[in-house]
Amino acid sequence: MPSAAATTTATLAHTPLTAEAEAAMRESLRRCSAKTIEAAVAYGQTGAPQHIPAIIIGIIERFVEPELRPRLAADCDDLRVIEDLGLDSLTMMEIVMLVEEVTRTKIENDELRGLVTIGDIKIFVDCRARGVPPPAPAKFILGDELRTRMPISAPFLFLDEARVSPTLATASYRITGQEFFLAGHFKGNPVMPASIMLEALGQLGVLHLLTGLPVEAGKVVGVATIFFASTDGVRCHRVCKPGDVLTLTLKPKRLKEPLAVYTGSIRVGQDKAISAEEITLTFGIVDAPVVEPAPAPAAPSAEASAPAPTA
Repeated sequence: MPSAAATTTATLAHTPLTAEAEAAMRESLRRCSAKTIEAAVAYGQTGAPQHIPAIIIGIIERFVEPELRPRLAADCDDLRVIEDLGLDSLTMMEIVMLVEEVTRTKIENDELRGLVTIGDIKIFVDCRARGVPPPAPAKFILGDELRTRMPISAPFLFLDEARVSPTLATASYRITGQEFFLAGHFKGNPVMPASIMLEALGQLGVLHLLTGLPVEAGKVVGVATIFFASTDGVRCHRVCKPGDVLTLTLKPKRLKEPLAVYTGSIRVGQDKAISAEEITLTFGIVDAPVVEPAPAPAAPSAEASAPAPTA
């Protein structure tokens, strides 16, 4: 999906802020940065959606602890507002209310449940401001459902749960210490191999193709057509051991049959463990399997439905 700045869909009819409304907005944003206030005023006067990302980042920054604010300075669309930035649900509601006030949009509670990352919020508010439907909410895939969807199974499946949307896939995996390869990697010092962590990112790419890739009606991504093709720009940053919980993030860069190119990373808490500039999978689109309708229950026969004779 294109970024807010790149989208060219026409915006809704916009009424510029009155002087009184601008003063009220400045008061609401008084604890935000000057850059945020400038973006909010510009948006209020023009309705130009390219100001929305700066507004959202600035409002979130206002509520984030100072030591975590540097994380918002770089590409932060994949940051989860609650898990990665330490914000609780009540603070999230404060953020939403302020975003609604400044952008003059409305986010319903049931819609809020699908806004997990900063990127989710940016895209949703951008779509709402433009008057176009927001993308489908991310799918949360847990336990048995994940294992059923994947063409890979234990002991070589390294995803415990996942969240998948067209623009982002995240997952977690806890290193239990019982993984078969840890007995020899290394002797007496079990360490998760970097190659296995790349495999886990590749598996998340498989799940994204099977779950989050929009295809035309009557078609699906063929399970048997997906293969790992290549990686590029891999960097290892941290040793991962039993007990560590890996947080995997995968963002599509280019998706055009037969190639899916992602950028990916794995963290343990706030520490980066591994990153890859490109992870490439091959895939194919096939006809969706025909699901036969369940047969209607047979009508009871006359004999079966007749009352039993009495003595």
